[in-house]
Formats: sequence, structure tokens, C-alpha cells
Amino acid sequence: PGDGPPVHSAAMTWILIAIGGAAGACTRYAVDVLVTERMGSFFPFGTLLINLSGSFILGLLFALAMERGVLSPEIRPPLIIGFLGAYTTFSTWMLQSWALIEQVAWISAGVNLVGSVVLGLVAVVAGLALGRAI
Repeated sequence: PGDGPPVHSAAMTWILIAIGGAAGACTRYAVDVLVTERMGSFFPFGTLLINLSGSFILGLLFALAMERGVLSPEIRPPLIIGFLGAYTTFSTWMLQSWALIEQVAWISAGVNLVGSVVLGLVAVVAGLALGRAI
């Protein structure tokens, strides 16, 4: 017998994030397979669609949750961290980059955008080289 909405325990939040993550990962796989079957594999159209749709959905959910207060605090972590985090981390990168741009932190935004691309490619090449060497 309490007043107000139910509050999740920390353990329940972790469980809900895990469930959201599983759903996001499965959705990512399903979208990629579906798009690749239709478009072919000569270009990663599935990944492109996932990154763009994830960015759009994150922007929408962020505005609804943080700026309009439409989404309850209990649903935000499973939906945003769990589902979208597993669906694509690109969307988080884009939102954080945009936040830096809105703060007129041009250098930080540029370092985040260019650095992630360039250093990400370097990291992939290093990982490939190590994997191929062992």
C-alpha cells in the first residue's frame, strides 16, 4: 500500500536493461539480415539503416524523455541503454556529438567525430593484424 508509481530496485533495472539489450541485439540482426537479403552484400546497407534509424529513435526518445518528460524514469534505461545500446552505439555517439555542438564545443565535437572514425579504423586494423598474427 503505497502512493505513486512503483520504483524498480537496482537489480530489476539491470535485468530490464539485459532484456532490452537482448531485444535490441535480435532486432539488429533481423534488420541486417532482411536488408542484406533484399539489397545484397556489396555495401553494408543493413548497418547503415541500423545506424540511421537508431540515431533517429534515440533523438526522438531523448526529446520525449528528457525534454518533455513523457517517458517514465523506469523505462528509460531498458529502452535507451538496453534496447538502443544493443541495436546501435552509433546513435549514442551521434547524440553526444550533437550535445557538444549545441554547447558550441566545436573542438570537442570535432575530436569526438573525427577521432572516433580515425581511431576506430586504426583499432580495427590493429585488431585484425593481431588476430591474423596469432
